[in-house]
Amino acid sequence: MYRIGQGYDVHRLVENRELWICGIKLPHTHGLLGHSDADVAIHALCDAILGALALRDIGYHFPDTDPKYKGSDSKLLLAEVCRMIREKGWEIGNVDITIMAEAPKFKLHIEEMRECLAKVMNVHTDCVSVKATTTEGLGFTGRREGIAANAVALLYEP
Repeated sequence: MYRIGQGYDVHRLVENRELWICGIKLPHTHGLLGHSDADVAIHALCDAILGALALRDIGYHFPDTDPKYKGSDSKLLLAEVCRMIREKGWEIGNVDITIMAEAPKFKLHIEEMRECLAKVMNVHTDCVSVKATTTEGLGFTGRREGIAANAVALLYEP
């Protein structure tokens, strides 16, 4: 049996924050605002994996009202989500993430991002797709006010 989930997340770009995307710290003038490290791509990915099994969303499991998640490394949240689905007898088939931002450019970081996510999820790198696109100057991402990410996950019962 197979199950598919999708996730979407957005975070505002602000000064004086580090920029973490797909578990990698990127050099940039701004970072994403959030209770945790605000890794928008991992948050969308967690929602996709959880959604495939109708396990609600990342905010339900790791609420921003809980001080223990303040400043959390989103890779730890992803690892916990993977543990949860494996506990229910499911495995990750593949995941596909699209990051929407005008800047920074992600081209030089995609392979490192794929490798990082694969390691956290304990899957082969070939099971992880990461893409980036601009919104051609349109909307909040086009105005460089924030970054958005969309993710899809395919789970299967071994």
